[in-house]
Amino acid sequence: MIQPQIANERSAPSDCQALNTSRELQGIYQQRFASTRGYRDRIWKILTADFFSHYISEEDIVLDLGSGYGEFINHIRCRQKFAMDINPDAQKALHPQIHFLHQDCSAPWKVRDGCLDVVFSSNFFEHLPSKQSLSATLAEASRCLRPGGKLIAMGPNIRFLGGRYWHFWDHHIPLTHLSLLEITQLHGFKPVKVFDRFLPYTLVNTRSYPLLFLKIYLRFPFLFRFFGKQFLLVAQRTNVMQTENNSARPFAVNRV
Repeated sequence: MIQPQIANERSAPSDCQALNTSRELQGIYQQRFASTRGYRDRIWKILTADFFSHYISEEDIVLDLGSGYGEFINHIRCRQKFAMDINPDAQKALHPQIHFLHQDCSAPWKVRDGCLDVVFSSNFFEHLPSKQSLSATLAEASRCLRPGGKLIAMGPNIRFLGGRYWHFWDHHIPLTHLSLLEITQLHGFKPVKVFDRFLPYTLVNTRSYPLLFLKIYLRFPFLFRFFGKQFLLVAQRTNVMQTENNSARPFAVNRV
Protein backbone atom coordinates (compact mmCIF):
# COMPACT_ATOMS: atom_id res chain seq x y z
CA MET A 1 0.00 0.00 0.00
CA ILE A 2 1.56 3.28 -1.13
CA GLN A 3 1.39 5.96 1.54
CA PRO A 4 1.76 9.62 0.53
CA GLN A 5 4.39 11.65 2.33
CA ILE A 6 2.21 13.96 4.38
CA ALA A 7 2.67 15.53 7.79
CA ASN A 8 -0.95 15.02 8.82
CA GLU A 9 -3.67 12.66 7.67
CA ARG A 10 -5.18 15.57 5.76
CA SER A 11 -2.92 17.92 3.86
CA ALA A 12 -3.86 21.57 3.37
CA PRO A 13 -2.88 24.63 1.34
CA SER A 14 0.27 26.24 2.69
CA ASP A 15 -0.40 29.96 2.32
CA CYS A 16 -3.10 32.61 2.59
CA GLN A 17 -3.32 33.09 -1.16
CA ALA A 18 -4.15 29.41 -1.62
CA LEU A 19 -6.78 29.62 1.12
CA ASN A 20 -8.43 32.63 -0.54
CA THR A 21 -8.45 30.78 -3.86
CA SER A 22 -10.06 27.80 -2.12
CA ARG A 23 -12.94 29.92 -0.85
CA GLU A 24 -13.52 31.54 -4.25
CA LEU A 25 -13.56 28.19 -6.02
CA GLN A 26 -15.89 26.79 -3.40
CA GLY A 27 -18.45 29.50 -4.23
CA ILE A 28 -18.02 29.28 -8.01
CA TYR A 29 -18.45 25.51 -8.17
CA GLN A 30 -21.36 25.37 -5.76
CA GLN A 31 -23.16 27.81 -8.02
CA ARG A 32 -22.06 26.28 -11.33
CA PHE A 33 -22.60 22.58 -10.69
CA ALA A 34 -25.34 22.34 -8.04
CA SER A 35 -28.09 21.44 -10.51
CA THR A 36 -26.10 18.93 -12.60
CA ARG A 37 -24.01 16.93 -10.13
CA GLY A 38 -26.16 13.81 -10.32
CA TYR A 39 -26.19 13.84 -14.12
CA ARG A 40 -22.44 14.49 -14.29
CA ASP A 41 -21.81 11.56 -11.97
CA ARG A 42 -23.78 9.23 -14.26
CA ILE A 43 -21.90 10.57 -17.28
CA TRP A 44 -18.56 9.79 -15.67
CA LYS A 45 -19.63 6.32 -14.64
CA ILE A 46 -20.02 5.57 -18.36
CA LEU A 47 -16.83 7.41 -19.40
CA THR A 48 -14.70 5.46 -16.93
CA ALA A 49 -16.22 2.07 -17.77
CA ASP A 50 -16.55 2.43 -21.55
CA PHE A 51 -13.50 4.55 -22.43
CA PHE A 52 -10.87 5.33 -19.80
CA SER A 53 -10.71 1.74 -18.54
CA HIS A 54 -8.84 0.98 -21.79
CA TYR A 55 -5.95 3.13 -20.54
CA ILE A 56 -6.09 2.36 -16.80
CA SER A 57 -5.55 -1.07 -15.27
CA GLU A 58 -7.25 -2.39 -12.15
CA GLU A 59 -3.71 -2.78 -10.72
CA ASP A 60 -2.79 0.88 -11.25
CA ILE A 61 -2.24 3.57 -8.60
CA VAL A 62 -4.07 6.66 -9.86
CA LEU A 63 -4.06 10.32 -8.87
CA ASP A 64 -6.94 12.53 -10.04
CA LEU A 65 -5.50 16.03 -10.45
CA GLY A 66 -8.13 18.72 -9.92
CA SER A 67 -10.58 16.06 -8.80
CA GLY A 68 -13.59 18.35 -8.41
CA TYR A 69 -16.53 16.40 -7.05
CA GLY A 70 -14.83 13.05 -7.61
CA GLU A 71 -16.80 11.95 -10.65
CA PHE A 72 -13.78 10.28 -12.26
CA ILE A 73 -11.85 8.93 -9.27
CA ASN A 74 -14.93 7.56 -7.52
CA HIS A 75 -15.79 5.40 -10.54
CA ILE A 76 -12.49 4.31 -12.07
CA ARG A 77 -11.47 0.78 -11.09
CA CYS A 78 -7.87 0.66 -9.87
CA ARG A 79 -5.76 -0.56 -6.97
CA GLN A 80 -5.30 2.69 -5.06
CA LYS A 81 -6.69 6.19 -5.48
CA PHE A 82 -5.51 9.71 -4.73
CA ALA A 83 -7.36 12.96 -5.39
CA MET A 84 -5.92 16.49 -5.35
CA ASP A 85 -7.88 19.74 -5.33
CA ILE A 86 -7.70 23.15 -3.70
CA ASN A 87 -11.48 23.33 -3.24
CA PRO A 88 -12.25 22.13 0.32
CA ASP A 89 -15.63 20.77 -0.83
CA ALA A 90 -13.87 18.20 -3.01
CA GLN A 91 -13.12 15.82 -0.15
CA LYS A 92 -16.78 15.59 0.86
CA ALA A 93 -17.67 13.99 -2.48
CA LEU A 94 -14.96 11.32 -2.39
CA HIS A 95 -15.44 7.69 -1.44
CA PRO A 96 -13.83 6.88 1.94
CA GLN A 97 -10.91 4.85 0.56
CA ILE A 98 -9.62 7.76 -1.58
CA HIS A 99 -6.73 9.72 -0.07
CA PHE A 100 -7.35 13.45 -0.51
CA LEU A 101 -4.54 15.98 -0.98
CA HIS A 102 -5.83 19.50 -0.31
CA GLN A 103 -3.10 21.60 -1.86
CA ASP A 104 -1.89 23.86 -4.66
CA CYS A 105 -0.92 21.48 -7.46
CA SER A 106 2.03 23.66 -8.54
CA ALA A 107 3.64 23.26 -5.09
CA PRO A 108 5.57 20.06 -4.30
CA TRP A 109 3.17 17.13 -4.10
CA LYS A 110 3.14 15.17 -0.88
CA VAL A 111 3.63 11.95 -2.84
CA ARG A 112 6.80 9.88 -3.23
CA ASP A 113 8.88 9.87 -6.40
CA GLY A 114 7.84 7.32 -9.01
CA CYS A 115 4.97 5.78 -7.05
CA LEU A 116 2.05 6.56 -9.40
CA ASP A 117 0.97 4.66 -12.50
CA VAL A 118 -1.49 7.28 -13.81
CA VAL A 119 -2.09 10.99 -13.32
CA PHE A 120 -5.50 11.93 -14.72
CA SER A 121 -6.86 15.44 -15.22
CA SER A 122 -10.10 16.62 -16.77
CA ASN A 123 -10.97 20.26 -17.48
CA PHE A 124 -8.41 21.51 -15.01
CA PHE A 125 -5.26 22.88 -16.65
CA GLU A 126 -7.11 25.87 -18.13
CA HIS A 127 -8.03 26.93 -14.57
CA LEU A 128 -4.44 27.32 -13.40
CA PRO A 129 -3.38 30.96 -12.92
CA SER A 130 -0.40 30.93 -15.29
CA LYS A 131 1.68 28.88 -17.69
CA GLN A 132 4.37 28.76 -15.01
CA SER A 133 1.89 27.04 -12.69
CA LEU A 134 1.05 24.50 -15.39
CA SER A 135 4.73 23.81 -16.04
CA ALA A 136 5.41 23.32 -12.31
CA THR A 137 2.40 21.00 -12.07
CA LEU A 138 3.62 18.87 -14.98
CA ALA A 139 7.07 18.70 -13.37
CA GLU A 140 5.48 17.25 -10.23
CA ALA A 141 3.42 14.80 -12.28
CA SER A 142 6.59 13.64 -14.03
CA ARG A 143 8.41 13.25 -10.70
CA CYS A 144 5.64 11.19 -9.10
CA LEU A 145 4.94 8.91 -12.06
CA ARG A 146 6.99 5.77 -12.53
CA PRO A 147 8.89 5.45 -15.83
CA GLY A 148 6.27 4.33 -18.33
CA GLY A 149 3.46 5.78 -16.22
CA LYS A 150 0.74 7.73 -17.99
CA LEU A 151 -0.56 11.28 -17.96
CA ILE A 152 -4.15 11.45 -19.25
CA ALA A 153 -5.44 14.98 -19.75
CA MET A 154 -8.53 16.39 -21.40
CA GLY A 155 -9.81 19.94 -21.62
CA PRO A 156 -11.44 22.55 -23.83
CA ASN A 157 -9.61 23.17 -27.10
CA ILE A 158 -9.60 26.92 -27.73
CA ARG A 159 -8.97 26.22 -31.42
CA PHE A 160 -12.59 25.07 -31.79
CA LEU A 161 -14.25 27.39 -29.27
CA GLY A 162 -13.13 30.95 -29.95
CA GLY A 163 -14.71 33.41 -27.51
CA ARG A 164 -16.82 30.74 -25.79
CA TYR A 165 -13.63 29.57 -24.11
CA TRP A 166 -13.79 32.64 -21.85
CA HIS A 167 -17.41 32.23 -20.73
CA PHE A 168 -16.14 30.84 -17.42
CA TRP A 169 -14.64 33.28 -14.92
CA ASP A 170 -11.92 30.88 -13.80
CA HIS A 171 -10.48 30.05 -17.23
CA HIS A 172 -6.99 31.57 -17.35
CA ILE A 173 -4.76 29.63 -19.77
CA PRO A 174 -5.76 29.22 -23.44
CA LEU A 175 -4.79 25.71 -24.54
CA THR A 176 -4.94 23.60 -27.66
CA HIS A 177 -3.98 19.95 -27.99
CA LEU A 178 -0.72 21.05 -29.62
CA SER A 179 0.31 23.56 -26.94
CA LEU A 180 -0.30 20.99 -24.21
CA LEU A 181 1.54 18.36 -26.23
CA GLU A 182 4.56 20.66 -26.52
CA ILE A 183 4.86 21.45 -22.82
CA THR A 184 4.36 17.80 -21.80
CA GLN A 185 7.16 16.75 -24.13
CA LEU A 186 9.43 19.34 -22.51
CA HIS A 187 8.70 17.62 -19.18
CA GLY A 188 9.70 14.19 -20.41
CA PHE A 189 6.40 12.80 -21.69
CA LYS A 190 6.00 10.89 -24.95
CA PRO A 191 2.57 11.06 -26.65
CA VAL A 192 0.69 7.78 -26.95
CA LYS A 193 -2.66 9.08 -28.19
CA VAL A 194 -3.77 12.61 -29.06
CA PHE A 195 -7.29 13.59 -30.07
CA ASP A 196 -7.79 17.20 -31.12
CA ARG A 197 -11.55 16.56 -30.74
CA PHE A 198 -13.00 14.32 -28.07
CA LEU A 199 -16.04 15.31 -25.98
CA PRO A 200 -18.39 18.31 -26.39
CA TYR A 201 -17.42 21.49 -24.55
CA THR A 202 -19.45 21.59 -21.34
CA LEU A 203 -22.41 20.26 -19.36
CA VAL A 204 -23.08 23.68 -17.84
CA ASN A 205 -26.28 25.39 -19.05
CA THR A 206 -27.05 22.61 -21.53
CA ARG A 207 -29.85 20.06 -21.71
CA SER A 208 -29.40 16.58 -20.25
CA TYR A 209 -29.34 14.01 -23.04
CA PRO A 210 -30.17 10.31 -22.56
CA LEU A 211 -27.09 8.43 -21.39
CA LEU A 212 -27.52 5.96 -24.27
CA PHE A 213 -26.36 8.78 -26.58
CA LEU A 214 -23.01 8.89 -24.78
CA LYS A 215 -22.55 5.12 -25.10
CA ILE A 216 -23.18 5.34 -28.84
CA TYR A 217 -20.88 8.38 -29.15
CA LEU A 218 -17.97 6.56 -27.49
CA ARG A 219 -18.51 3.46 -29.59
CA PHE A 220 -18.27 5.36 -32.88
CA PRO A 221 -15.30 7.77 -32.63
CA PHE A 222 -15.96 9.28 -36.06
CA LEU A 223 -18.68 11.26 -34.26
CA PHE A 224 -15.95 13.13 -32.33
CA ARG A 225 -15.19 15.25 -35.42
CA PHE A 226 -18.75 16.63 -35.44
CA PHE A 227 -19.32 17.29 -31.73
CA GLY A 228 -15.91 17.25 -30.03
CA LYS A 229 -14.64 20.56 -28.62
CA GLN A 230 -12.25 19.13 -26.05
CA PHE A 231 -8.85 17.57 -26.65
CA LEU A 232 -7.60 14.34 -25.11
CA LEU A 233 -3.92 13.62 -24.55
CA VAL A 234 -2.51 10.31 -23.34
CA ALA A 235 1.25 10.57 -22.75
CA GLN A 236 3.83 8.27 -21.21
CA ARG A 237 6.58 9.33 -18.83
CA THR A 238 10.03 8.66 -20.25
CA ASN A 239 13.41 8.73 -18.56
CA VAL A 240 14.61 11.86 -20.36
CA MET A 241 13.62 15.50 -20.44
CA GLN A 242 13.40 17.32 -23.76
CA THR A 243 16.10 19.95 -24.27
CA GLU A 244 16.91 22.42 -26.98
CA ASN A 245 19.25 19.83 -28.53
CA ASN A 246 16.82 16.96 -28.00
CA SER A 247 13.70 18.43 -29.53
CA ALA A 248 10.39 16.61 -29.67
CA ARG A 249 9.57 14.74 -32.82
CA PRO A 250 6.35 15.58 -34.66
CA PHE A 251 3.41 13.41 -33.63
CA ALA A 252 0.35 12.49 -35.68
CA VAL A 253 -2.86 13.78 -34.11
CA ASN A 254 -5.95 11.58 -34.33
CA ARG A 255 -8.54 13.29 -36.47
CA VAL A 256 -11.24 10.67 -36.46
